[in-house]
Amino acid sequence: MDQKRNNSDKDKNKEVKNQILQAAKKLFSKNGFNGTTVRQICDEANVSLALVSYHFGGKENVFYEIFDPLRLPFMDSEFTLSEPKQDLIFFCKTFVIYRYEEQELFNILQQELLLKSPRIDMLKDVFLPSWEQLRIILLACKEKGVIDSPSIDMAVNFVMGTLMFTLNNPFLNPSNDNHTPEEAAELAVGYILNGLQSSASDSR
Repeated sequence: MDQKRNNSDKDKNKEVKNQILQAAKKLFSKNGFNGTTVRQICDEANVSLALVSYHFGGKENVFYEIFDPLRLPFMDSEFTLSEPKQDLIFFCKTFVIYRYEEQELFNILQQELLLKSPRIDMLKDVFLPSWEQLRIILLACKEKGVIDSPSIDMAVNFVMGTLMFTLNNPFLNPSNDNHTPEEAAELAVGYILNGLQSSASDSR
């Protein structure tokens, strides 16, 4: 009986934590970190105020934990670099599609990067692995003559800028020309390969 009760308590705690994280992700994306209070998070999650402190210890720890989904996909990817152009295409397409799946997290990350917030140092394990993977792929592309870029640093920034801002912004682009994640990925890859002066800029 005690074991069943313990399992039930664990499941309930996990559910409450997830409710808090989902509410925080939504509010941080909409209002930013400083514009979001613990009370707002609890109201959105429909939980008592004390549960944020109980499960996380405070708003900042909630903020760091919502990024756990971004810590895995690109860190788990491996590239042989035997065909670096295909690696580049795969990296870009995967990034764009994942960008669509985790819109709110990427919105928050953009805010933090643009504001150069004090929390950025604690998020290095979220975004630096993908930056480093891209750098390695682009170096391999350059060594094999796939791209002709005078600066790998600029190429990394150029590509990541394209990948990070692939979603249509209704304020900047009032047309209803919405694309599926796959269509956006194809368009982004074509743009990137052209920008990098790929010797064969098809995205197949």
